[in-house]
Amino acid sequence: MSADKSTSWSYTEALPVEDLVLRRARERSHELGLFPVSPGVAAALTVLAAASKAQTAVEVGTGAGVSGVSILRGLGPRAVLTTIDPDVDHLKAAREAFSESGSPANRTRTISGRAQDVLPRLTDGAYDLVFIDADKPSFPEYVEQAVRLLKQGGLLIINDALDKDRVSDPAIREAGTATLRRVGRMIRDNEALTSTILPTGDGLLLAVKR
Repeated sequence: MSADKSTSWSYTEALPVEDLVLRRARERSHELGLFPVSPGVAAALTVLAAASKAQTAVEVGTGAGVSGVSILRGLGPRAVLTTIDPDVDHLKAAREAFSESGSPANRTRTISGRAQDVLPRLTDGAYDLVFIDADKPSFPEYVEQAVRLLKQGGLLIINDALDKDRVSDPAIREAGTATLRRVGRMIRDNEALTSTILPTGDGLLLAVKR
């Protein structure tokens, strides 16, 4: 990245002004040893959720609620977010964040369990938005499930798609990086999807189901 691009990236990440709710959610994330989405990604999630006019959304990887709050703020007042995480402490922290954000309890459905087990139980073609930010080795499986879950015109969002700029470097062959390259190709080559990657944060891969 050139110096100018690096400066622009830093500027865009610093531009969003986060309120106390998101700051507290970030504090809980760090206390739990988690790495929440960056401020730039959080702001993008709110905008993308609003632009999609989603009424039903799924989040794979709840964390402590930073991304969930960001998505909820873009969704309509009757929209529902289903968020999945295997760690009950993560879900407890996220529920605190959702409550502090003023979101009614009936707008969120928190599910404790492995996404590999939970996603297959969700209804085909019932969701407008799917956000994936979980264990990288399972990304290909999550993407397959997401395509099944999305309605026509639904939006898939994958966080950390550039893996801290490692995906673009062919010399790096670590398993996680290789998996993200594979995910990028499988989405690009899927005729049911129209996709792109934004350099926000560590990369946001976006795909719309045709």
